[in-house]
Amino acid sequence: MKLDPFYLIVDSSAWIERLVPLGVKLVQLRIKDKDEASLRREIRASKTVCERHGCQLVINDYWRIAIEEGCDFVHLGQEDLALADVKAIRRAGVKLGLSTHDDLELETALFTEPDYVALGPIYPTILKTMKWAPQGLEHIAKWKARIAPLPLVAIGGLTVERLPGVFKHGAQSAAVVTDITRAADPEARTREWLEATTLWR
Repeated sequence: MKLDPFYLIVDSSAWIERLVPLGVKLVQLRIKDKDEASLRREIRASKTVCERHGCQLVINDYWRIAIEEGCDFVHLGQEDLALADVKAIRRAGVKLGLSTHDDLELETALFTEPDYVALGPIYPTILKTMKWAPQGLEHIAKWKARIAPLPLVAIGGLTVERLPGVFKHGAQSAAVVTDITRAADPEARTREWLEATTLWR
C-alpha cells in the first residue's frame, strides 16, 4: 500500500473544508471529547469534502462509527487497539493504521497486521505530553527495516525543514499537526508542505 507523503492531522471538519481543497490527499480526523451526534456530523462533513477532492480520510479512534458511516480507514493508538474489535474492522473492509512508540508496541501492532505503522515522536512535540523521549531519525531507519514492506509514518515535531531527513531515513509519510494548525497562515504553510513533499510522491 502506498500513502501520500503529506499526512495532515486535524481536529475538525472545518479544518478539512479549509485545507483539503488546496491539494491535500491524506488527512486524519482526530477529535477528542465530543458526543456521538457531533462526531457523526463531523465525520459526514469531512467525508463529503474528501470524496469531492480525492482525499483519503482516516478516522482516529472511533472505529465503530467509522464503519457505520461508511469510512474506509481508521487509525488507533495502543490503548484504543486493546479495546477494538479488529476482526470487525477487517470484516468491514476498513484499512487500519496503528501508533507505536517502543518495541513492545511495535510487536503488538505487527501482530495485528496493520496497513501502516506510525512511529513517534520523532522530535519533541507540543501537541500533547508524551512519556516517550524523541525517537530521532536513526530510529526511523530501524523501524522501517523491521516493518517492511509496510508503510512507515513519522510523526512528532515535524516541519517542512525536517522533511528531507525523515524521508531519507525510510519514512513513507510525514504526519503534521501543529506546524500547520498553529501557523500564522495555515493555508500558506499547507502549500509549503505540498511543495516540499512533491519529490516523494
